[in-house]
Amino acid sequence: MKKFIVRRVLLGAMILFFVSMIIYSIERALPTSYVEGRARDMSMKQGAKPYDELVAELNAAYGLDKPVLEGYFIWLGKAVHGEFGESWIFHQPVTQKFASVIWYSFALALAAFLLEIIIAIPLGIISATKQYSRIDYAVTVFALIGISLPSFFFATILKWIFSINLKWVDLYGIVSRMHESYGSVGKVLDMAQHMILPVITLTIVSVGSLMRYTRTNMLEVLNADYIRTARAKGVPEKKVVSHHAFRNTLIPIITILGSTLPNLFGGAMITETLFQIPGIGYTSYQALTQGDIPFTMFYMVFLAFLTLTGNLIADILYAVADPRVRVN
Repeated sequence: MKKFIVRRVLLGAMILFFVSMIIYSIERALPTSYVEGRARDMSMKQGAKPYDELVAELNAAYGLDKPVLEGYFIWLGKAVHGEFGESWIFHQPVTQKFASVIWYSFALALAAFLLEIIIAIPLGIISATKQYSRIDYAVTVFALIGISLPSFFFATILKWIFSINLKWVDLYGIVSRMHESYGSVGKVLDMAQHMILPVITLTIVSVGSLMRYTRTNMLEVLNADYIRTARAKGVPEKKVVSHHAFRNTLIPIITILGSTLPNLFGGAMITETLFQIPGIGYTSYQALTQGDIPFTMFYMVFLAFLTLTGNLIADILYAVADPRVRVN
């Protein structure tokens, strides 16, 4: 196991190196330029320098006058020491800005993730054990609706019903206007209330895939020979499903759940933007559209790191869930 983990970590470091290089190259090639936008604003002021001269000065100040590879290795040399620079549009260290917004996204994603597991896996199992019944058809329709609906469409419907018509929750934001006048418990409840619609949106649009995946794998296991043998021996059906069948569906489920680690910290860009939740998804969207290379680089490399970590955790959990799996 130790050798396996060491090999995977070294391989992951190499992959992260090339991924970060590609991301930096793409960032430098994007048409959205923070320098050009700032130079344009500065050149419009009275007595300002010409636009081309300002662009050259700002490129030199931000290190964009160097070739792409040289600029990347300068960034990499600082990054390995934990120095990711200062955000150009937020005017504070990248890590500081990241730490101030990541927990909104984490709370949102964690709530949706737990609801997804609680809803999808049991319904997938029930659908498989009652194949071609009314319950199976109802679960299938529910799953297909969740898979088919885009998040922006479902979020708009929720806001129209619960915010505009019923006025149960605010249309935008993470807190209400009276937030500062509340006590500690009141502030938490106020933020939780503003999270309701975003959490429902993320849960509905993601629950269908896991539900269908669980049903498909459960049906395959229930038709296996050892399940028929267990039933022939008189093992109770509940034990056949929960102990024999479900455990053997964990391998493919772990594969899906392992890929959700980036989602917990990566933010939901569309949902956060629609509800104006100041999380990492909404913040990274602002940084990307305004050409903030330091913040975007940190965010994208962080997501790549989480993806590699999630895959490693999933591989280790395979051996935990199934004793037949061995890692070498």
